[in-house]
Amino acid sequence: MDLASLNERISRLEALEAIKRLKYQYFFNCDQKRPAEVRKCFADGEVDIDFGRIGTFNNADDLVAVFEQLACSDHIVEMHHAQNPQIDIESETQASGLWGLYYHMIDTNQGVTTQLGAYYEDRYRCIDGEWKIVATRCVVTSTQILAMSGERVAAVYTGITAPAELDDPSKQAG
Repeated sequence: MDLASLNERISRLEALEAIKRLKYQYFFNCDQKRPAEVRKCFADGEVDIDFGRIGTFNNADDLVAVFEQLACSDHIVEMHHAQNPQIDIESETQASGLWGLYYHMIDTNQGVTTQLGAYYEDRYRCIDGEWKIVATRCVVTSTQILAMSGERVAAVYTGITAPAELDDPSKQAG
């Protein structure tokens, strides 16, 4: 193996780790309700964001505004766990990735918990030496919604994607 090949392999490994760290930062900052830090995970300008029922966005600022409205209240307790990353480095500045997601949300105002399984399809670009998300799509693969009343817990929905009337994100707004 020559030095150039070794350097290329090291660069690819560094890119993989930087992209993993970016996605982990995104989820951590969502859970910590840090909209400015969430925004830093995305490229400036036009991006392609499709979060299903939450909305589609062509810039990160619009996503962050909805994030602040829906998730940045004390009564919303969230946990995002990323898993099973499959990242492809396509060039020195382009990459794509698939991620599994385990999501758990408690809405203490409504007395509801939501557990989701999902996956993300992402595209990344290295801009000025930093990897940023330029496209992301979240696809829900399983949903469980439970309502809590006193000591009683009742299943509201279990399946793939809950009907809109049972899982309306606007109901959790601050």
